[in-house]
Amino acid sequence: QVQLVESGGGLVQPGGSLRLSCAASGIILSNYAMGWYRQAPGKQRELVAGIFSGAKTNYLDSVKGRFTITRDNAKNTVYLQMNSLKPEDTAVYYCHAWRSSRDDYWGQGTQVTVSS
Repeated sequence: QVQLVESGGGLVQPGGSLRLSCAASGIILSNYAMGWYRQAPGKQRELVAGIFSGAKTNYLDSVKGRFTITRDNAKNTVYLQMNSLKPEDTAVYYCHAWRSSRDDYWGQGTQVTVSS
């Protein structure tokens, strides 16, 4: 059974930092394109950061320079380091693993709230 388990969310003040983790079981993350998505209330889910084969990465424009996605193959875990957080970063953050339309998994989500 495949599981993606996110952790590291919470309440942080504007300008603060959080590191999200996505630990996988049942699949080898290095074989997948990995992404962090977020969904704020009343808004569509959006791709925040992705990491692909060869460690190529891409980012949503609004988080470039503030967020960093990395992968630790030995721990089978993907991370999202979030710095200089803003209230508009408040959302539920989801981990996603994709290899094909039939080999596609989501985590349960972790809440990130940026507020003073």
